[in-house]
Amino acid sequence: MAFVYLAIRCLCTFLISTTFGYTSSSDTEIKVNPPQDFEIVDPGYLGYLYLQWQPPLSLDNFKECTVEYELKYRNIGSETWTTIITKNLHYKDGFDLNKGIEAKIQTLLSWQCTNGSEVQSSWAEATYWISPQGIPETKVQDMDCVYYNWQYLHCSWKPGIGVLLDTNYNLFYWYEGLDHALQCVDYIKVDGQNIGCRFPYLESSDYKDFYICVNGSSETKPIRSSYFTFQLQNIVKPLPPVCLTCTQESLYEIKLKWSIPLGPIPARCFVYEIEIREDDATLVTTTVENETYTLKITNETRQLCFVVRSKVNIYCSDDGIWSEWSEKQCWEVEELLKKTLLLFLLPFGFILILVIFVTGLLLCKRDSYPKMIPEFFCDR
Repeated sequence: MAFVYLAIRCLCTFLISTTFGYTSSSDTEIKVNPPQDFEIVDPGYLGYLYLQWQPPLSLDNFKECTVEYELKYRNIGSETWTTIITKNLHYKDGFDLNKGIEAKIQTLLSWQCTNGSEVQSSWAEATYWISPQGIPETKVQDMDCVYYNWQYLHCSWKPGIGVLLDTNYNLFYWYEGLDHALQCVDYIKVDGQNIGCRFPYLESSDYKDFYICVNGSSETKPIRSSYFTFQLQNIVKPLPPVCLTCTQESLYEIKLKWSIPLGPIPARCFVYEIEIREDDATLVTTTVENETYTLKITNETRQLCFVVRSKVNIYCSDDGIWSEWSEKQCWEVEELLKKTLLLFLLPFGFILILVIFVTGLLLCKRDSYPKMIPEFFCDR
């Protein structure tokens, strides 16, 4: 009976090894092959690459157990790997094409099929880089992109070091949703050279990686290409706030108020910085999330001036660019105090006059005090 049991166990081990693509030299050692045809593919999206592979040949007919793949990738020179566990045969992500890319992948068999322990294959590796042309100094310098008011993207750069006047640069861009990379159609020029690009309306481009390549051409020497990646919501520069006003809440409190900048940015996406100057001496800068700020003043305060600027806050972006400062608004605090006093004295004076007038009318009806009644209160 024991012999029959042992024979059945050996047969089962052989069948599993043949069907699921691993071999066993003992009951505890199980091996599986790495994925096939692992490669990094550039579809022409300026840094958005495909990593793809095929399952091991021995697993072509594998149906009953879950096969997963552990994928690791990074730009060459980076200290950290990005790690992905997936059941798919492809993965997509963005890379910096100014550097090379390296990736590796292995097959994983779950514990249900391997006597209770996960089995890993050896690594399959792949690399990718764009063959550089031209020396690095010929690349564009000081690339700067600003998304004005979350509406208009402008990018500008300086020519590379040592390039001749016949050198010209061209910009291409892509983000997820476009069928292919597009070239700039509205260049900013200086002396006939392209030094920037004004982009058209970029539909559905927010919260996506925005890829840019600036390459160049010259009759004298090759020009090195440059690659950049942005998320547009992180380079938004709003307009400054408008409609600055000031009201006195109490004898020693001034309320500063303004309206959100014009444009499509929601009110919830703003943070503000206020710069306050009292009597041309005391400068206070503070950051607030609302469109109001209450400021305490002293008896010595004679003049109050303030300006405000805006930025997209952390709830709508990872970063942002401060707007220009608003126009300066100033108030003479003494005049505000006078207006406040008038605001209280006028109603009081009106009431006092009304009381005197009513009292006079009542006295007109009393004959016992005729001499005390002013003539203009009574008809004679």
